[in-house]
Amino acid sequence: MPTYTAPVKDMQFVLHDVLNISGSDIPGYDELEADFTNAVLEEAGKLTGEVLAPLNEIGDREGCRLENGVVYTPTGFKEAFEQVKDGGWTGLDMPEEYGGQNMPYVLGTAVGEMFSSANQAFTMYQGLTHGAASAILAHGTEDQKNKWLPKMVSCEWTGTMNLTEPHCGTDLGLMRTKAEPQANGTYKVSGQKIFISAGDHDMADNIVHLVLAKIPGGPEGIKGVSLFIVPKFKVDDDGNIGARNGVSVGNIEKKMGIHGNSTCVLNYDEAEGYLLGEEHKGMRAMFTMMNEARIGVGMQGLAAAEVAYQNAAAYARDRLQGRAVTGTENPDGPADPLIVHPDIRRSLMDQKSFAEGARAFILWGATLIDAAHRKGDKDADGLISLMTPVIKGFLTDEGYDMTVQAQQVYGGHGYIEEHGMSQFTRDARIAMIYEGANGVQALDLVGRKLAQDGGKHVMAFFDVVKTFCKENGDNEALKDFVEPLKTASKDLQAAGMYFMQNGMKNPNNALSGSYDFMHLFGHVCLGLMWAQMARAATSALDNGTSDAAFYETKLATGRYYMARRLPATAMHLARIQTGADTVMALEANAF
Repeated sequence: MPTYTAPVKDMQFVLHDVLNISGSDIPGYDELEADFTNAVLEEAGKLTGEVLAPLNEIGDREGCRLENGVVYTPTGFKEAFEQVKDGGWTGLDMPEEYGGQNMPYVLGTAVGEMFSSANQAFTMYQGLTHGAASAILAHGTEDQKNKWLPKMVSCEWTGTMNLTEPHCGTDLGLMRTKAEPQANGTYKVSGQKIFISAGDHDMADNIVHLVLAKIPGGPEGIKGVSLFIVPKFKVDDDGNIGARNGVSVGNIEKKMGIHGNSTCVLNYDEAEGYLLGEEHKGMRAMFTMMNEARIGVGMQGLAAAEVAYQNAAAYARDRLQGRAVTGTENPDGPADPLIVHPDIRRSLMDQKSFAEGARAFILWGATLIDAAHRKGDKDADGLISLMTPVIKGFLTDEGYDMTVQAQQVYGGHGYIEEHGMSQFTRDARIAMIYEGANGVQALDLVGRKLAQDGGKHVMAFFDVVKTFCKENGDNEALKDFVEPLKTASKDLQAAGMYFMQNGMKNPNNALSGSYDFMHLFGHVCLGLMWAQMARAATSALDNGTSDAAFYETKLATGRYYMARRLPATAMHLARIQTGADTVMALEANAF
């Protein structure tokens, strides 16, 4: 069975050596001293390693079951959920007035990575609740917030998001679910939603569904969509649970992975619902949840890569296969361990350099969210809006690839369920699809985010890179980082210039290169993160440290990324600059 050890030391390095969070002027960051964050992360690591990780395989094997209209979660899930709730983990970064601990989002993000690495399917129950609560917090009335949030923050009640219908996924303007207004101010919601993660289960007293539906007589298409709070059980004005609402489980989807999460078909039959936000402005309210979810899904890509890498590295150190071509390294054994072979090292370095770079990227993004929410920094809000499709799309694509590489280290044993590597790959696959498939993320990046606010935010990103390179250009110790970062940034700028010059006269020239652009952008972001980590590691070594090996390992891993992974930007640029002709050459009936 695979194991998981929370990377607390690496998280502490990013939070304090690289981001210097306790020295930030973001409100609440002054409390995030290294001793405090270490205590929180160690405790989270203990819970995830000892309680949640051992349930991962059980959840995969057993899955959820639907019996007489009731969904039952795998063995041990309900008891573990009680431990998570009792520890206050579900409300770590939620407001105190609703029972949360009001910690900054960046700390919740670090903890969230641990939870997802240990047990992705389990963690989705609380993760979706957090997103639904955030939407109510942002768009609900005071009465709605007081009624729903305390129980959701504690996860006594959990939450979901209901978008997809059998005939429409990305194109939500085609939805048929309707909400008929009633004289008492409520709505009767009717329709069917599919692919609803955590749609029903036995771990909470109530489930609060956020449902997109159309009010009859409203505008056509997406402009006529509204958002509604529709609980599984009705709740009176005093917060007491009453009769069952008109929502039922039609089926549990049989999926490739995340078997421990109940992905449901939900049928709404004149269920009582309450408008959240304004009429016909449902997408605005839902995107509060979706944007948070997209960053969380990007984190799932990192989390899957991290746990898969940990197990692959351990296997490579122990498994004896062949002899090193440069001479025997295990003379007392029948063969040398796998890790002596250069191609195994290449694979492990791909995985390690991705996971550590992605962790820094995610945590940096979390500080932008905190800056936007806690001190009203509009520039930070614009920058994280630009980065969201990159975080979601690039990190889940790469994270999945890294689980495949980890599986490959095991050879045939990686394909056998006994060793657990298959589950990491199967679970990671969904992250490339849900919360907006990655192709849609790429289109959003190129079609909307680049030009947002006149291109202000992408220019701000280029300024961050330019400033770093200028400030550190004369530092010989960072030459292996600054020069590759400059080159990669120029590739990104050249791609953007190509879109400006060719996208207006033929939009397909931009859109056919959007996926490559998302990956090009992602590599530059990780290159920037590695350059910043190298600066922090070099500084620690120069100032004297009792753990030189950690920082030297960090520098060696970063040099690998800059030399072996970052040059992919040139390939992506070359593809982008070929335009749309080859992509669109065939008639539809030729496929």
